[in-house]
Amino acid sequence: MNTLQIFAAPTGRFFLAIMFFMSGLTKISQYAGTQGYMEAMGVPGFLLPLVILTEAFGGLAIILGWKTKYVALALAGFTVLSAILFHADFSNQAEMTNFMKNIAIAGGFLTLFVHGAGAYSLDNRANKKPV
Repeated sequence: MNTLQIFAAPTGRFFLAIMFFMSGLTKISQYAGTQGYMEAMGVPGFLLPLVILTEAFGGLAIILGWKTKYVALALAGFTVLSAILFHADFSNQAEMTNFMKNIAIAGGFLTLFVHGAGAYSLDNRANKKPV
């Protein structure tokens, strides 16, 4: 495995998951506004703590490469569900773009589900060489 491939795995995990980690943290400081938005979209506001945990801890787990396959599958489902619930107004170009962005991100998570965390991950810490 060449150097570029070895560093691509942790870099890709970081790029894919940092927005989830940061979004989860931001929802804590903007709790009332986020809860109101969820309710306006027909999603019960009492689910917000679960959303925060999913985004913050799921994002961090992917960045660190911990339980990557399980977390990636969960985040893929979460991302598709978010696309359907919040971005399915296809008459609005911005919402269509956000819908497609979510679908693309879910595809990245499904790739992680299939191939695993790769090099420099907690999942592969027992291996002598990066995988």
